[in-house]
Parts: sequence; C-alpha cells; structure tokens
Amino acid sequence: MDYIEVSVEILPFSEESAELVIAVTDDLPFESYSIEPPYLKAYIPYNKYSPQDLKTILSAFNNSDSFKISVTASLIESCNWNALWESNFTPVTIGERCTVRASFHKGLPKSEYTLVIDPKMAFGTGHHQTTHLMIQAMLDINFKDKRVLDMGCGTGVLAILAAKMGAALPVHAIDTDPVAVESARENSEKNSSAADVVALCGDASLIQASRYEVILANINRNIILSDIGTYSRGLSPLGKLLLSGFYTEDIPLIEREALKFNLKIASQLSREGWCALLLEKS
Repeated sequence: MDYIEVSVEILPFSEESAELVIAVTDDLPFESYSIEPPYLKAYIPYNKYSPQDLKTILSAFNNSDSFKISVTASLIESCNWNALWESNFTPVTIGERCTVRASFHKGLPKSEYTLVIDPKMAFGTGHHQTTHLMIQAMLDINFKDKRVLDMGCGTGVLAILAAKMGAALPVHAIDTDPVAVESARENSEKNSSAADVVALCGDASLIQASRYEVILANINRNIILSDIGTYSRGLSPLGKLLLSGFYTEDIPLIEREALKFNLKIASQLSREGWCALLLEKS
C-alpha cells in the first residue's frame, strides 16, 4: 500500500504544540505519528488522504500567536516495510540486566530478562529515552507479588517485564489505541506471557480505586497532569507510580500536581533531557 507522509513544521517547536496538532487531526485517518523536531510527521494511506480536509482542520492554527505551522506532503511508495523495519531495529540492553530484541535477532548474550518485542505501529522498544528510563527504573523496584498496571502500554514491553519480575498475575495493560492493545497481546504471546498480561482498550477511567500497588505510565506530560489524580486513586496505600514521557524541566509542574494527590517523589532518572519519576503514595 502507498502512503502519504505529511510533514508539519512547527516554529517555534514544542512537544505541547505537536500534541495540539495531533489532537486536532485525530479525526482524520492517520495511522501513526512521529515527532522529529521541528517536524511532526503523520502517515496516512494514499487512498484516504484529502489535502483539503487537512487544510481545513489545520486552519485552526492560522492565527495562533504561540507557534506557526507549514505543511508539506510526499508519497511513500509501497515497499517491504518488514525488511526496512528489520534493517533499522537493533537490540537494546538496559542496566546490563534487560535486553529488548526483535524476534529475528539471534545469538545474543543472555540477560537476566530478555524481552522479545515486535512493535509494528505501537510505541515501546527500549530505543526511545523514556522507555529506556522506565525499564532502568523498574529494575530497581521489587515487583514480587505486586499488582501492576501498565497505563498507555504501547507494545506491552513494561507489562511483560513486570510479569517476568514476579508481579502478581495477570498484569493489566491499558491503551487507547486498538493497534497498541493488539500489539501488546501479540508480544505477550512471543514472551510466553499470553496468560500473564491482560491488555484492554480504554483510558484511565478503567482504573479501579485502590487496586494496584504499582502503576507504570509512560505517556506524555499533558495526559499525566490530567490523569494523575486517577492514578493516585488507583493505588493502594504506599503504592508506587512510575512516570515518564516528559522533560526534566517539567518536573516542578508534575511534582506540584502530584502533591495534591498525596504523591511524593522518591527518586528520578534522566537521559538526554527526558525524565522518569518514581512517586510514592502516602
């Protein structure tokens, strides 16, 4: 299938501006987005692309004082996407204890935890700084018999790791994207964890009060700020909330919001400007 790559240049660029553009274009049949500052790139099947519909929707930003956008579109002809993906996917080892590899990687040194992840269109392979930080932080958490939720699960990599680290089964995984939910289920099977991870399609409204002892949320700053109260209610007393998907400069904003819901920062990690925070509920 042929695709159209739509490149939206955002000046001055910010993650928040890119998220606004994603939100506005959500009703169009884009299949995936990629943030590559100063561009937001969006991909849509050629036969579903309407330049006029896109122009009409993006006209909402014509008079924006905070940023300006310009749009270009190019045709991506059909190719062997699996071969292209495989050529660019390298295994990742985190903390010398956890290796994330694809199903076609063979002959790698053994790690304490080896995760087989074929992401397809979902997020979460360990390559992005935030996934790397989440896994790094998880390796220092005692998951033994803990009830765990992976919120915004993407490929399911964090839920699968929690299950391998001894969490109470099944580990729950939630994502608003049906493609991600299906990816999490498929990857659970690849890791012999099909019965250990239950992936559901939905948002934070699915979280039940006082159900979990650990909640993992690698999403983005705005969703975290909006849903952190729900995460807190979903934690049992002394529960842990591990967050990433934001920059180090966002820490004070998240900390202020967390304190409203009896969540205090216990530790933090950073990598190339990105951050992961471990919060504990008092």
